[in-house]
Amino acid sequence: MPTATTVRPTTGYGGDLDTQVWERIRRAMTFQEGDRVPIWDYIDNTTVVDHFSEEGDSYADAMVKTYHGLGIDLCRGFGASYSEDQDQHAEDVTGEESSRVTGRSAWRVRYPIESVEDLRAYKTEPTDLDHIREHWPAGIQANQELFAPHTMYVPGSGCGFHGTFGLMGQERFAYYIYDAPKEIERLLDVAGETAARYATVAAERQLAPIHFIGDDIAYKDALLYSPEFLRRTFVPMLKRCVDILHAADIQVVYHSDGCLWEIMDDLMDMGIDGLNPIEPLAGMTLQKLHARYGDDLLLVGGIDCSQLLPLGTPDDIRATVRDDMRVVAPGGGLFIGSSSELTPSTPLENSLAFYEACHTYGTYPITT
Repeated sequence: MPTATTVRPTTGYGGDLDTQVWERIRRAMTFQEGDRVPIWDYIDNTTVVDHFSEEGDSYADAMVKTYHGLGIDLCRGFGASYSEDQDQHAEDVTGEESSRVTGRSAWRVRYPIESVEDLRAYKTEPTDLDHIREHWPAGIQANQELFAPHTMYVPGSGCGFHGTFGLMGQERFAYYIYDAPKEIERLLDVAGETAARYATVAAERQLAPIHFIGDDIAYKDALLYSPEFLRRTFVPMLKRCVDILHAADIQVVYHSDGCLWEIMDDLMDMGIDGLNPIEPLAGMTLQKLHARYGDDLLLVGGIDCSQLLPLGTPDDIRATVRDDMRVVAPGGGLFIGSSSELTPSTPLENSLAFYEACHTYGTYPITT
C-alpha cells in the first residue's frame, strides 16, 4: 500500500513508487522541470549486472539491483543477457534448430514461415481477449512490484507489424508483400487485432501512465519498407492502439530503431506522445528532434549505444551527455538513456560513467 513517501501512479499499477521518482517522471511527461531529467533504459550487459548483484541472487533480483544501482527511473522490461562463453540452441516442435545463442547474442535461424506455401498454409487467429485479461496484467503488475520503489516498469506491446514480419524474416516479408499480398494482409489484420486487444486491456486495467509500443520499421539509412506501404498498413495499426490508450489518458512511447524522418510527421499526426530510442548514427538526434517538434514530442533515449558507449572514452560520453542536456533538457520532456539498450560490449567503466553523467548533467536547473 502507498505510504507518505510512495504513490501508485495509476489505479492498476502493481507497485508503490517513491514519490520523488514519480514526480520526476510526471513533470517530464508534462514538459515541466523536476529535480532532474529522468533516466529510461534497458540493460543487456552481464558485466554491469555482475557488478551490482551478489552471489545467490535470482536473475530478476540481480536486474532490479542493477537498475536501482544505476539510478534508472523507468525501464521497458528486462530480458536475457548472455555471457561470452554461452553457446546454445533451441529447437522447434519439429525438432529442428529454431534459434541460437553465441557471441553474447541470440537470433532466429529458422522461421515458422519460410516459403510462400508456408505463408498460405499458416493458420492464426487473434489472441482471445478474455485470455489476455486473465493472464497478461498479472505478469506486468508482478514486475512493477519487483522494480518498486525506485524504477517504473513500463508495460509494452507491439502494434502487430513487427510481429508479422518476425514470422518469416524481413527479406521474405519484403518479397511476399508483392508475391502474396492478400496473405500478408491477412496476417497483419490478425496481428493488429491482437495488438488492439492488448492495448484495450492496458487501458481497462490502467496498468501505467505510459505504454511502450515497439515495432521496428527502419534501419540506419532509411525505412525498411516504402512510406506508401507503411501508411497503408503499419500507420493504421499503430494509430488504432494509440487511440485506445489515449482514451484512457495513457501516453504512448513508440519505439523503432533507425532513420524515421520520412515518416516522422505521420507518427506525429497519429498522436504518439514520445519517441524511442533515437539513434544518432541514423540521423535521429535529440537536438534535431527537439528543434523540429519541441513540446509536442517526448524524447526517450538518444545517447548512441552502438559506437559511443562501447567504444568511446568516459570523457567522450560525459561530453555528449552534457551537450545534449544543455540543449534539450530545459523545460522538461526528456527521458535520457541509450539509443536502444546498454549492449553486452559496453565496458563497465563506460557504463558507470554514462549513468553518472546523466545524474550530474541532468540536475535542474541545467547550468552546464
